[in-house]
Amino acid sequence: MARFGYHASHEQYAPSTLLSHVQSAERAGFACAMSSEHFKPWSNAQGHAGHAWSWLGAALATTQLPFGIITAPGYRHHPAVLAQSAATLSEMFPERLWLALGSGQRLNEDITGMPWPEKAERTARLSECAAVIRALLDGETVTHRGRVTVVDAKLYSRPAKAPLLLAGAVTTETARKVATWADGLVTVGIEPGKLRPVVEAFRAGGGEGKPVFLQTKVCWDMDDGRALSEAHGQWAANMLEGDANWDLRTPEDFETASRFVRPEDVHGCVRVSSDLGRQTAWLANLAEIGFEEIIVHQVGRNQDAFIQAFGSRVLPQLRA
Repeated sequence: MARFGYHASHEQYAPSTLLSHVQSAERAGFACAMSSEHFKPWSNAQGHAGHAWSWLGAALATTQLPFGIITAPGYRHHPAVLAQSAATLSEMFPERLWLALGSGQRLNEDITGMPWPEKAERTARLSECAAVIRALLDGETVTHRGRVTVVDAKLYSRPAKAPLLLAGAVTTETARKVATWADGLVTVGIEPGKLRPVVEAFRAGGGEGKPVFLQTKVCWDMDDGRALSEAHGQWAANMLEGDANWDLRTPEDFETASRFVRPEDVHGCVRVSSDLGRQTAWLANLAEIGFEEIIVHQVGRNQDAFIQAFGSRVLPQLRA
């Protein structure tokens, strides 16, 4: 049976507010949580971007929830420093952290001034960084010169058990490629018909028997009109297709590119409804795919009401 978790969106809230949200989510019955990891938000309407790794220490210390985080090695984050960050948290909070590696977005990584590579090069860099991180977590001393350079790196403080090293993927092609090195998969979406092929590609590529996790987006409010308005106001900038999500540089670029996104278009990536029964049914359908964790991201800003409503009316039905 899938565990249902709460998504901590650093793009939308100050770190202190987000900490309160995950504490409330635990009290309401959410079984796990996932943290985003951004240097810039998608839009100025979102308006935040706290340092997720610093925040995770506080979140793990003040809840009993297991947490996941998706992050991109090889640009802002040197793979050896990411390995050290994950090892430190896992040593203090054993078996409560998983780490998902993605190929990155220019929105966050462009601050380094590095040229932004094509997708194939980013995927190759990801694989290289993953190998470095895994070797360090396993206790090896690593020297590596390739797309990234590591010289005589060793983790002197490691957990008894290394955290799961997952991969983030949203296409079948990437899911198949990362299956060769990842301990599991994290993907994003709302449509079972689109998610199932990604999971199947991961399993066919070498991921059979490995856990698969999902982050899915909803927008609930007691009024359908308010729910749709919130979803559009907070998430229209994320409705772009093709390579735009990976290649645009600034929140202003995303706002310009998404200026023609209509409120009704948001239904393509967010489950918008005031009906808790419909929200429950949507999540139950996703669980049938076989995800171990389904992380629910409420894109609307009424987090307290969402946590209370889903905790009392949705989660009990999903656990029944």
